[in-house]
Amino acid sequence: MTRSLQAVAYRRSSVLESAADGQHLGLETSRGATPSGAEDHPRFFTGFLTSPQVASAGLLAVADVAAARYFQPQLRASLDPVVTGNGDRLRFESFSGCGGVYARLDVLAPGLDGGEVGHGTTNVDVNNPLREALSRIGADDPLHLRVGPEELAVTTLDGPVVEKKVPLPDRWLRGFAEAQVIAAGFDLRAELPAAEAVRFLRALPRGGARGGPRWVVPAGGTLRPTTRAVPGAVCLPGPERLVALQRVLRHATALRVYGPALAQGAGTAATAGAWEAVLPGMRLTLTLSPDASRGFSGEGGVLDALATDEAAQDAELVSVLLAWEPRVDVADLAAAAGLTTDRVRAALVRLGTSGRVGYDTAEAAYFHRELPYDAERVERHNPRLRSARALVAAGAVALDGTGGTVTAEDGHVHRVRDVAGVLSCSCLWWARYRGGRGPCKHALAVRMVRRGAAVERETVQADGGVR
Repeated sequence: MTRSLQAVAYRRSSVLESAADGQHLGLETSRGATPSGAEDHPRFFTGFLTSPQVASAGLLAVADVAAARYFQPQLRASLDPVVTGNGDRLRFESFSGCGGVYARLDVLAPGLDGGEVGHGTTNVDVNNPLREALSRIGADDPLHLRVGPEELAVTTLDGPVVEKKVPLPDRWLRGFAEAQVIAAGFDLRAELPAAEAVRFLRALPRGGARGGPRWVVPAGGTLRPTTRAVPGAVCLPGPERLVALQRVLRHATALRVYGPALAQGAGTAATAGAWEAVLPGMRLTLTLSPDASRGFSGEGGVLDALATDEAAQDAELVSVLLAWEPRVDVADLAAAAGLTTDRVRAALVRLGTSGRVGYDTAEAAYFHRELPYDAERVERHNPRLRSARALVAAGAVALDGTGGTVTAEDGHVHRVRDVAGVLSCSCLWWARYRGGRGPCKHALAVRMVRRGAAVERETVQADGGVR
């Protein structure tokens, strides 16, 4: 696993301080992206939280996930959460060290009082002393929130900084990208009232899952376990990974569960899912990978988008039109960009692979944000994509009417077939995952060559028309 260290610098440590008018929570920001370009310490909000105790618990839950490894937990992780100002809300995001849990706290307009919400994305410091202070916030304590430097510090940015060196594995970056792509295929599967949500979550086992994936199915306002992936069921892989929801349970008004549609006879293969606690003025969502030992980075849902030049070109055009919107309207984007809605959706997937959009399951819509990491690493360090491009460059792909053949590096010839637009392969990867973790390198290589041939034909036809 490729790792690097990223320096994250803050003007000072985030802190919770007492004042005559109540508690003041100052969340310090690092270098981030804004509408006017990169800024060292952007300021996104100053005002009050309408539900201080709830917001504190939600922020702690996001920090819990950032510091957790649910697989091989003896190896501690530490990655500062990401905050995005979307003009009408604040979003706090994190990813677990094992790469299998994505957390997001959306503090919506009803959860904020006073002050405008800015636009942009950066890291936010959540240190151990701050965590301890947040855990002591009372229900009646007024809480003033500042995201970014104080007014004085905005104009006085010289002096010492607080710097952290955080590990930044490539699988975390790919995981952020894959989680958005997978969540875009989810639908609402169940909604539990507060009492049932508490009962269900508190009854979940705390140890690691045994005996394969667990499934639950909606039944009379609750969820009951089932051994099969029946239509309407939702997979609950590694239920101990929902522990961060315990932070907000007593404040939740409902629990919503999202997952992919399951056809009759879908089998028992585990799937990802999202679990959302509905809170006063905010939402906390945990998205779980299909297995506690299986991070999002290997799911392969972004590979087709990365492999096409058309989507890359469309993505550059669409990115200019995003404007930090909290809810991206595909039809409006298509009209503004002069593209079809299908091409816009493909472009959004491509932008998701570089962290430039996220996906909100509650609103079934993408939102604009810019992760404060090197986005190019997502593509550069994807081994299947690199291998597919190497096969294409080596001339190892031969097309025919039903797909093609690919001669691998070891001389073995693999047969790739196209059935209704889905490429299967005779290789071991396909035999093991049956497309459940994205295309293999051979199918990717065939898709690249087919797309190149199609573009060449279109060019020849266009030239012929001119002549």
